[in-house]
Amino acid sequence: MSGDTSVRVIAFPGAPNLPTFAAMELGFFAARGIEVVLEMTPSSVAQAERCANGEIDIACTAFDNVVAYAEGAGAAGPGVDPGYVTLMGATQLELSLVTAPDVEQYADLVGRSIALDAPNTGFAFVLYEMLRRAGVEAGTYEVVAVGATPRRWESVRDGQHAATLTLEPFTTIAARAGFRVLARSTDVLSSYQGGVITAPRSRLEERPEAIHGFMHGYLDGLEWVLDPANRAAAGVMLVERLGVSSEAVTGILDSLLSSRSGLTPQGAILDDGVATVLDLRSRYGGKQLVDSGRYLDRSHYETVVAAR
Repeated sequence: MSGDTSVRVIAFPGAPNLPTFAAMELGFFAARGIEVVLEMTPSSVAQAERCANGEIDIACTAFDNVVAYAEGAGAAGPGVDPGYVTLMGATQLELSLVTAPDVEQYADLVGRSIALDAPNTGFAFVLYEMLRRAGVEAGTYEVVAVGATPRRWESVRDGQHAATLTLEPFTTIAARAGFRVLARSTDVLSSYQGGVITAPRSRLEERPEAIHGFMHGYLDGLEWVLDPANRAAAGVMLVERLGVSSEAVTGILDSLLSSRSGLTPQGAILDDGVATVLDLRSRYGGKQLVDSGRYLDRSHYETVVAAR
Protein backbone atom coordinates (compact mmCIF):
# COMPACT_ATOMS: atom_id res chain seq x y z
CA MET A 1 0.00 0.00 0.00
CA SER A 2 1.17 3.52 -0.71
CA GLY A 3 0.01 6.96 -1.74
CA ASP A 4 -3.36 7.94 -0.28
CA THR A 5 -3.47 4.80 1.87
CA SER A 6 -0.35 5.80 3.79
CA VAL A 7 -0.98 7.50 7.16
CA ARG A 8 1.98 9.26 8.76
CA VAL A 9 2.00 9.05 12.56
CA ILE A 10 4.37 10.67 15.05
CA ALA A 11 4.49 9.62 18.70
CA PHE A 12 6.65 9.75 21.79
CA PRO A 13 8.75 6.65 22.50
CA GLY A 14 7.31 4.29 25.08
CA ALA A 15 4.99 1.47 26.03
CA PRO A 16 1.74 3.44 25.41
CA ASN A 17 2.36 2.85 21.69
CA LEU A 18 1.57 -0.84 22.14
CA PRO A 19 -1.94 -0.68 20.56
CA THR A 20 -0.40 0.93 17.48
CA PHE A 21 2.37 -1.68 17.37
CA ALA A 22 -0.25 -4.43 17.63
CA ALA A 23 -2.40 -2.93 14.89
CA MET A 24 0.62 -2.72 12.61
CA GLU A 25 1.89 -6.24 13.27
CA LEU A 26 -1.46 -8.02 13.36
CA GLY A 27 -2.84 -6.41 10.22
CA PHE A 28 -5.58 -4.31 11.84
CA PHE A 29 -4.57 -1.17 9.93
CA ALA A 30 -4.25 -3.11 6.69
CA ALA A 31 -7.77 -4.49 7.23
CA ARG A 32 -8.95 -0.87 7.36
CA GLY A 33 -7.23 -0.10 4.06
CA ILE A 34 -4.34 1.96 5.38
CA GLU A 35 -0.60 1.60 5.88
CA VAL A 36 0.77 3.34 8.97
CA VAL A 37 4.22 4.90 8.85
CA LEU A 38 5.18 5.44 12.49
CA GLU A 39 8.07 7.53 13.74
CA MET A 40 9.19 8.58 17.20
CA THR A 41 9.75 12.21 18.08
CA PRO A 42 12.75 13.43 20.09
CA SER A 43 10.67 16.17 21.75
CA SER A 44 7.28 17.88 21.81
CA VAL A 45 8.79 20.82 19.92
CA ALA A 46 9.97 18.61 17.05
CA GLN A 47 6.57 16.91 16.96
CA ALA A 48 4.72 20.23 16.74
CA GLU A 49 7.04 21.52 14.04
CA ARG A 50 6.49 18.43 11.89
CA CYS A 51 2.72 18.75 12.27
CA ALA A 52 2.78 22.48 11.52
CA ASN A 53 4.74 21.77 8.32
CA GLY A 54 1.99 19.47 7.02
CA GLU A 55 4.17 16.36 7.18
CA ILE A 56 2.05 14.38 9.66
CA ASP A 57 -1.51 12.99 9.64
CA ILE A 58 -1.76 11.76 13.25
CA ALA A 59 0.08 12.92 16.36
CA CYS A 60 0.00 10.84 19.54
CA THR A 61 0.78 13.51 22.09
CA ALA A 62 -0.08 14.83 25.54
CA PHE A 63 -3.47 16.51 25.90
CA ASP A 64 -1.74 19.48 27.52
CA ASN A 65 0.20 20.04 24.28
CA VAL A 66 -3.11 20.42 22.45
CA VAL A 67 -4.28 22.97 25.02
CA ALA A 68 -1.00 24.86 25.01
CA TYR A 69 -0.88 25.38 21.24
CA ALA A 70 -4.55 26.29 21.08
CA GLU A 71 -3.81 29.01 23.63
CA GLY A 72 -0.69 30.27 21.82
CA ALA A 73 1.56 28.94 24.57
CA GLY A 74 3.15 25.93 22.88
CA ALA A 75 6.74 25.05 23.67
CA ALA A 76 7.81 25.62 20.04
CA GLY A 77 6.89 29.30 20.30
CA PRO A 78 4.21 31.52 18.76
CA GLY A 79 5.43 30.97 15.20
CA VAL A 80 4.51 27.28 15.26
CA ASP A 81 0.88 26.13 15.10
CA PRO A 82 0.39 22.37 14.67
CA GLY A 83 -3.39 22.85 14.69
CA TYR A 84 -3.95 19.88 16.99
CA VAL A 85 -7.50 18.56 17.33
CA THR A 86 -8.08 15.88 19.98
CA LEU A 87 -9.96 12.95 18.46
CA MET A 88 -9.84 10.32 21.21
CA GLY A 89 -8.11 9.42 24.43
CA ALA A 90 -5.13 7.12 24.76
CA THR A 91 -3.82 7.02 28.33
CA GLN A 92 -4.47 7.93 31.88
CA LEU A 93 -1.21 9.41 33.12
CA GLU A 94 1.31 8.07 35.58
CA LEU A 95 4.61 9.88 35.60
CA SER A 96 7.34 8.66 37.92
CA LEU A 97 9.87 10.99 39.52
CA VAL A 98 13.10 9.11 38.92
CA THR A 99 16.12 10.44 40.79
CA ALA A 100 19.81 9.81 41.19
CA PRO A 101 20.52 7.24 43.92
CA ASP A 102 21.74 9.95 46.34
CA VAL A 103 18.35 11.73 46.25
CA GLU A 104 16.46 10.13 49.12
CA GLN A 105 13.73 12.72 49.66
CA TYR A 106 12.20 15.71 47.90
CA ALA A 107 14.33 18.15 49.91
CA ASP A 108 17.45 16.67 48.32
CA LEU A 109 16.39 18.23 45.00
CA VAL A 110 16.88 21.76 46.33
CA GLY A 111 19.75 23.35 44.43
CA ARG A 112 19.80 20.52 41.86
CA SER A 113 18.72 20.38 38.19
CA ILE A 114 15.74 18.42 36.88
CA ALA A 115 15.41 17.33 33.24
CA LEU A 116 12.13 18.09 31.43
CA ASP A 117 10.86 17.97 27.87
CA ALA A 118 10.21 21.72 28.15
CA PRO A 119 9.55 23.98 31.17
CA ASN A 120 6.01 25.00 30.18
CA THR A 121 4.37 21.70 29.22
CA GLY A 122 1.80 19.68 31.13
CA PHE A 123 4.40 17.21 32.38
CA ALA A 124 6.36 20.16 33.79
CA PHE A 125 3.23 21.39 35.55
CA VAL A 126 2.73 17.93 37.04
CA LEU A 127 6.28 18.09 38.38
CA TYR A 128 5.75 21.57 39.84
CA GLU A 129 2.59 20.36 41.58
CA MET A 130 4.33 17.29 42.99
CA LEU A 131 7.19 19.43 44.30
CA ARG A 132 4.87 22.10 45.72
CA ARG A 133 2.83 19.56 47.64
CA ALA A 134 6.07 18.15 49.04
CA GLY A 135 7.14 21.59 50.24
CA VAL A 136 9.78 22.27 47.58
CA GLU A 137 9.12 25.77 46.31
CA ALA A 138 9.65 27.12 42.80
CA GLY A 139 13.02 28.78 42.39
CA THR A 140 14.82 26.39 44.72
CA TYR A 141 15.63 23.97 41.89
CA GLU A 142 16.58 24.30 38.23
CA VAL A 143 14.62 22.84 35.30
CA VAL A 144 16.39 22.10 32.03
CA ALA A 145 14.76 21.32 28.66
CA VAL A 146 16.21 18.02 27.46
CA GLY A 147 13.53 16.38 25.28
CA ALA A 148 11.46 13.21 25.29
CA THR A 149 11.69 10.51 27.96
CA PRO A 150 14.67 8.53 26.56
CA ARG A 151 16.85 11.64 26.50
CA ARG A 152 15.70 12.72 29.95
CA TRP A 153 16.36 9.33 31.50
CA GLU A 154 19.79 9.13 29.87
CA SER A 155 20.67 12.58 31.25
CA VAL A 156 19.92 11.36 34.79
CA ARG A 157 21.64 8.04 34.22
CA ASP A 158 24.75 9.85 33.02
CA GLY A 159 24.81 12.24 35.99
CA GLN A 160 23.91 15.43 34.10
CA HIS A 161 20.73 16.02 36.13
CA ALA A 162 19.42 14.84 39.50
CA ALA A 163 15.91 13.82 38.43
CA THR A 164 13.32 13.59 35.70
CA LEU A 165 9.79 12.36 35.06
CA THR A 166 9.48 9.06 33.20
CA LEU A 167 6.88 6.89 31.54
CA GLU A 168 7.16 3.16 31.02
CA PRO A 169 9.34 1.38 30.09
CA PHE A 170 11.87 3.92 31.35
CA THR A 171 10.60 3.85 34.93
CA THR A 172 11.23 0.12 35.16
CA ILE A 173 14.56 0.44 33.36
CA ALA A 174 15.68 3.13 35.80
CA ALA A 175 14.58 1.18 38.87
CA ARG A 176 16.37 -1.96 37.68
CA ALA A 177 19.52 0.13 37.16
CA GLY A 178 19.51 1.23 40.81
CA PHE A 179 17.91 4.63 40.43
CA ARG A 180 15.21 5.73 42.84
CA VAL A 181 11.53 6.11 41.98
CA LEU A 182 10.87 8.86 44.52
CA ALA A 183 7.16 9.33 43.79
CA ARG A 184 4.47 8.91 41.17
CA SER A 185 2.04 11.49 39.82
CA THR A 186 -0.87 9.23 40.75
CA ASP A 187 0.10 9.82 44.39
CA VAL A 188 -1.16 13.41 44.07
CA LEU A 189 -3.47 13.47 41.02
CA SER A 190 -6.46 11.14 40.99
CA SER A 191 -7.14 11.63 37.28
CA TYR A 192 -5.14 13.21 34.46
CA GLN A 193 -5.75 13.02 30.72
CA GLY A 194 -2.30 12.08 29.55
CA GLY A 195 -1.92 10.82 26.00
CA VAL A 196 -4.42 11.58 23.26
CA ILE A 197 -4.70 10.87 19.57
CA THR A 198 -4.87 14.07 17.56
CA ALA A 199 -4.78 15.23 13.97
CA PRO A 200 -3.60 18.58 12.64
CA ARG A 201 -6.77 20.39 11.63
CA SER A 202 -5.60 20.75 8.02
CA ARG A 203 -5.02 17.00 7.67
CA LEU A 204 -8.35 16.20 9.29
CA GLU A 205 -10.12 18.35 6.72
CA GLU A 206 -8.18 16.83 3.81
CA ARG A 207 -8.09 13.15 4.87
CA PRO A 208 -10.96 12.30 7.21
CA GLU A 209 -11.44 8.76 5.87
CA ALA A 210 -7.77 7.83 6.28
CA ILE A 211 -7.73 9.29 9.79
CA HIS A 212 -10.91 7.39 10.65
CA GLY A 213 -9.17 4.27 9.34
CA PHE A 214 -6.32 4.87 11.77
CA MET A 215 -8.79 5.30 14.63
CA HIS A 216 -10.51 2.02 13.74
CA GLY A 217 -7.21 0.16 13.54
CA TYR A 218 -5.97 1.65 16.79
CA LEU A 219 -9.17 0.60 18.59
CA ASP A 220 -8.74 -2.91 17.18
CA GLY A 221 -5.18 -2.94 18.52
CA LEU A 222 -6.34 -1.58 21.87
CA GLU A 223 -8.95 -4.32 22.23
CA TRP A 224 -6.28 -6.92 21.50
CA VAL A 225 -3.84 -5.44 24.05
CA LEU A 226 -6.49 -5.24 26.79
CA ASP A 227 -7.58 -8.86 26.30
CA PRO A 228 -5.93 -10.85 29.15
CA ALA A 229 -5.51 -13.78 26.77
CA ASN A 230 -2.97 -11.73 24.78
CA ARG A 231 -0.80 -10.59 27.69
CA ALA A 232 2.10 -12.92 26.96
CA ALA A 233 2.12 -12.02 23.26
CA ALA A 234 1.91 -8.33 24.16
CA GLY A 235 4.95 -8.76 26.38
CA VAL A 236 6.91 -10.30 23.54
CA MET A 237 5.90 -7.38 21.33
CA LEU A 238 7.20 -4.90 23.91
CA VAL A 239 10.53 -6.72 24.13
CA GLU A 240 10.91 -6.68 20.36
CA ARG A 241 9.72 -3.11 19.81
CA LEU A 242 11.27 -1.34 22.80
CA GLY A 243 14.33 -3.47 23.39
CA VAL A 244 13.50 -4.01 27.06
CA SER A 245 14.46 -7.17 28.88
CA SER A 246 11.90 -9.92 29.33
CA GLU A 247 12.38 -9.58 33.12
CA ALA A 248 11.15 -5.96 32.97
CA VAL A 249 8.00 -6.70 31.00
CA THR A 250 5.80 -7.69 33.94
CA GLY A 251 6.14 -4.31 35.64
CA ILE A 252 5.70 -2.43 32.38
CA LEU A 253 2.51 -4.30 31.50
CA ASP A 254 1.15 -3.92 35.04
CA SER A 255 1.38 -0.14 34.68
CA LEU A 256 0.20 -0.07 31.07
CA LEU A 257 -2.89 -2.18 31.78
CA SER A 258 -3.80 -0.47 35.05
CA SER A 259 -7.04 1.54 35.10
CA ARG A 260 -5.21 4.09 37.24
CA SER A 261 -2.13 4.62 35.13
CA GLY A 262 -2.50 2.97 31.77
CA LEU A 263 -4.33 2.70 28.48
CA THR A 264 -7.85 4.10 28.32
CA PRO A 265 -10.46 1.43 27.48
CA GLN A 266 -12.35 2.17 24.25
CA GLY A 267 -10.06 5.15 23.67
CA ALA A 268 -12.36 7.29 25.79
CA ILE A 269 -11.59 10.85 26.81
CA LEU A 270 -11.50 11.23 30.61
CA ASP A 271 -13.54 14.28 31.53
CA ASP A 272 -12.12 14.43 35.07
CA GLY A 273 -8.64 14.06 33.64
CA VAL A 274 -9.26 16.87 31.16
CA ALA A 275 -10.39 19.09 34.04
CA THR A 276 -7.14 18.36 35.90
CA VAL A 277 -5.05 19.34 32.88
CA LEU A 278 -6.92 22.63 32.54
CA ASP A 279 -6.61 23.32 36.27
CA LEU A 280 -2.84 22.81 36.29
CA ARG A 281 -2.32 24.90 33.18
CA SER A 282 -4.53 27.63 34.62
CA ARG A 283 -2.44 27.76 37.80
CA TYR A 284 1.03 27.35 36.29
CA GLY A 285 0.43 28.78 32.82
CA GLY A 286 -1.00 32.10 33.87
CA LYS A 287 -4.38 31.99 32.10
CA GLN A 288 -7.70 30.69 33.40
CA LEU A 289 -8.99 27.85 31.19
CA VAL A 290 -12.45 26.36 31.53
CA ASP A 291 -13.80 25.46 28.05
CA SER A 292 -12.53 22.00 27.16
CA GLY A 293 -14.54 22.07 23.92
CA ARG A 294 -11.90 24.32 22.40
CA TYR A 295 -9.50 21.42 22.25
CA LEU A 296 -11.76 18.46 21.43
CA ASP A 297 -13.82 17.27 18.49
CA ARG A 298 -15.74 14.21 19.65
CA SER A 299 -17.72 13.87 16.41
CA HIS A 300 -15.05 11.80 14.65
CA TYR A 301 -14.82 9.36 17.55
CA GLU A 302 -18.60 9.06 17.65
CA THR A 303 -18.67 8.36 13.91
CA VAL A 304 -16.01 5.65 14.22
CA VAL A 305 -17.60 3.99 17.24
CA ALA A 306 -21.03 4.00 15.60
CA ALA A 307 -19.56 2.15 12.60
CA ARG A 308 -17.88 -0.57 14.67
